[in-house]
Amino acid sequence: MDFVIFILAMAGLIFGADFIVNQSERIALRFNISEFIIGSTLIALGTSLPEMAASMAASFDGKPDLAIANAVGSNIINITLVLGVIFLISKPFKPTRDFFSKDSIWALMPILIFLVMGIDGVISKIDAVLLFVLMFAYLLFLVQDANEEEVEEVSDELKENFSWINSILLLLVGFILVVVGANFAIDSASNIAVQFGVSDWIIGVVVIAFGTSLPELIVSVAAAMKGKVGMAIGNIIGSNLANTTMVIGGAAMINTLKVDLNAYYFDLTLMTAATIMLIYITANKLYSKPAGISLLILLGLFLQEKIYPTVEVISKTVN
Repeated sequence: MDFVIFILAMAGLIFGADFIVNQSERIALRFNISEFIIGSTLIALGTSLPEMAASMAASFDGKPDLAIANAVGSNIINITLVLGVIFLISKPFKPTRDFFSKDSIWALMPILIFLVMGIDGVISKIDAVLLFVLMFAYLLFLVQDANEEEVEEVSDELKENFSWINSILLLLVGFILVVVGANFAIDSASNIAVQFGVSDWIIGVVVIAFGTSLPELIVSVAAAMKGKVGMAIGNIIGSNLANTTMVIGGAAMINTLKVDLNAYYFDLTLMTAATIMLIYITANKLYSKPAGISLLILLGLFLQEKIYPTVEVISKTVN
């Protein structure tokens, strides 16, 4: 029964995020906000809502490993899987925005700050406030940089069909689905972990992280197929920043999070390595299929390290 509840809960998270993302995009376009700004702020924050809701629910239930693992795993999957798939399905392109000089450092900075915060073994409420300030600094940077972005003219059809009432109602439905889905996802995932003797960290860093990253995958692939690769890349950079600041910070505001950097050095190292690869790709403008394959290889290493030991644990439990 827990498996069925988990699948339904993840579906609620994804559909809820979809409502929020779609309506946020409509509101942003209605007020002539640029494509990249939409991708790196509203859509990024919207697709990160499942991670935030899941991690906050885990923190409330006293499961700090699951709360942090969700954010770490989502960051890894966003770069290796989502960007890898985008580069594979996209035609060679040259974005007008210089992601390396303007945005790539924002992907690495929060990770380094998080690792420094975790040296003492806890992410405190003060740390959480500092993480929120970092997210605010990024949003302020984007606002100041917005004048350099080209803004797509809003069509008359969108202006005529736009309704505040419909948008607000759908946003509320989305938020309810995300919050309720997160609670059921955490409870059912924890029960599954207990039944098979799998740790909360493994469940969080693989299963829940993959599930909550589906909105980023769906939205980014859809944007890339429409030729809006800049929006897709902005979504990943903004989502990862939100995961490390808002998701972990939000969980830490509920309860102080204990974190053992030594115990989870592989996942933390791989998250950092994936981010450095993203910086290298943007620095050299390697937006191509070989870059996508390289990222997917990194994903394969991550899954091999996580899944094989987990399968052995489950096999021993079943037998």
